[in-house]
Amino acid sequence: MTGLPSPGGRPVGCVKQETWGLGILKSLNHVFLLGADVTDNQGHYSSEMDDEAGLKRLSESVATIRRELAQIIVGQQEVIEQLLISMLAGGHCILVGVPGLAKTLLISSLAKAIDLKFSRIQFTPDLMPADITGTEVIQEDQATGRREFRFIPGPIFANVILADEINRTPPKTQAALLEAMQEKQVTSGGQRHALPSPFFVLATQNPIEQEGTYPLPEAQLDRFMFNVKVDYPSQDDEVEIVLRTTSDLETQIHSTISGGDLSGLSHLVRRIAITPSLALIATQIARLTRPENFDMTQTDSEIARTPKFRGQPVHEMVQRCVRWGAGPRASQYIVLGAKARAAMHGSPVVRREDIEAVAPPALRHRIKLNFQAEADGVTVDNIIQQVIDAVDASIASGSTSEQISKVLRS
Repeated sequence: MTGLPSPGGRPVGCVKQETWGLGILKSLNHVFLLGADVTDNQGHYSSEMDDEAGLKRLSESVATIRRELAQIIVGQQEVIEQLLISMLAGGHCILVGVPGLAKTLLISSLAKAIDLKFSRIQFTPDLMPADITGTEVIQEDQATGRREFRFIPGPIFANVILADEINRTPPKTQAALLEAMQEKQVTSGGQRHALPSPFFVLATQNPIEQEGTYPLPEAQLDRFMFNVKVDYPSQDDEVEIVLRTTSDLETQIHSTISGGDLSGLSHLVRRIAITPSLALIATQIARLTRPENFDMTQTDSEIARTPKFRGQPVHEMVQRCVRWGAGPRASQYIVLGAKARAAMHGSPVVRREDIEAVAPPALRHRIKLNFQAEADGVTVDNIIQQVIDAVDASIASGSTSEQISKVLRS
């Protein structure tokens, strides 16, 4: 590939990952920042020294938040990490788990630890859009006696919104939440009202009880950055939960950073570098979930190298069990989530392990299985893990430089 040399004069496809860092190859890295602005208020790039100090502060802040949450929440470290990743990346999350796993407590505690305004909305079948966005009321001016409409903001005007049991409200109310999530604003009486910044929607769903619910449409599910799976605690964690919750001790969470600090750290996350080869892996993981994207001209040797699930090649399993796969937004969120995770661990560059860690929550709600998958006992997580294992074989089957060129052109 020509026209994109590395600092050492090698093509970008040969650049070693450790040579990529904050402040290096600004013009090339901008391609992989999902359109982010990497300049300061004066239009100049931030210095490496400022970014290095900011990266250290980010990892220290995350460690402090974890310590504060550990006073209230027992275990669930993977869930906490995925929530922090989504907040640093500016995305929304949907948490799926059975009742009693402290989903609500975790979200409210996280809002306190970051000093953000928290609001909980309990979604019910009779909830109307105005109940969450706000409404206009007639107010009389005491001095002039003139009557005029005045907008009364709803509970959605907060930094962290807990949308509890979001699938219990009708589509009309779900659509009102969609505008707030995407546009960071609400419309009432023909007037637009901006929401506070930062703004995060953390929704919960009960996977067991489905009667009387309104499943979220795929268009709205796609707006969530992560689908976070909340599992049962381990035996040791459950014993600790019982001991803590049945004692007379009360623990207070202290704010560690402000909302403004969080916004600044979010800009730093977007300046984390990623090599073209890792960007290719991220896009291939998403593309391999689409049944129509498989190369049907693979040779027998290439098929033999492909990982298998229950003796079935991955491409056959996807074509057999998947109705439709993840769209381009999944690739974007995998890269952005990998950047946030790398920054949380103090790395100035995205690593392979970061991409593999964020791929499952980024893809879980973007893959639709068919009846055959249910009959075969194949889950979405089975598909995702096999796709991650198969991505190297998929890339090896074509020209790496050609693949990277396609990534840059897109």
